Amino acid sequence: MSGKGRVLLVLRHAKAVHEPGLRDEDRGLTKRGLRDAAAAGEAIREAGLIPDRVLCSAALRTRQTWQQVGTALGPAAGQAKVSYEPGLYDAGADALLEAVRHGPDTAGTMLLVGHNPASQELVVDLTGRRDLPFPTSALAVVRLPGRWADAGPGGGELARIWTPGPA
Repeated sequence: MSGKGRVLLVLRHAKAVHEPGLRDEDRGLTKRGLRDAAAAGEAIREAGLIPDRVLCSAALRTRQTWQQVGTALGPAAGQAKVSYEPGLYDAGADALLEAVRHGPDTAGTMLLVGHNPASQELVVDLTGRRDLPFPTSALAVVRLPGRWADAGPGGGELARIWTPGPA
């Protein structure tokens, strides 16, 4: 894959609960969040964009989002190398880009499961598209030329944006 382009899937975590006294990192998904995350996984599967590599924030809601996506992807999800990264929880767009740049050359498709505003800002930085809706469970498909290490501002093309249907 070293000379071919890459596909970066940027997925904002699904809708999470708001409970007083609960640490933000410990917030899990609502019923709607579980449903929307599964729908995002179905959209990924239907598009044939099974990730080789998954970078996921270590927060509960992002881990649960990936779990739902992985279930929707079926057995193919087991082929992905998944890492839960505590640093992605409060990372800015620059740090997310740096994480993407460290993607292995053997991975053609990478899924980043993260938080806003950084996830949306990463897509804006890579594609120059500022008009993007990015609610919970939003999924951006960004095509990047060359290697992961070459990813940079304005270097990507927004191939698709997917958002969940009405509640």
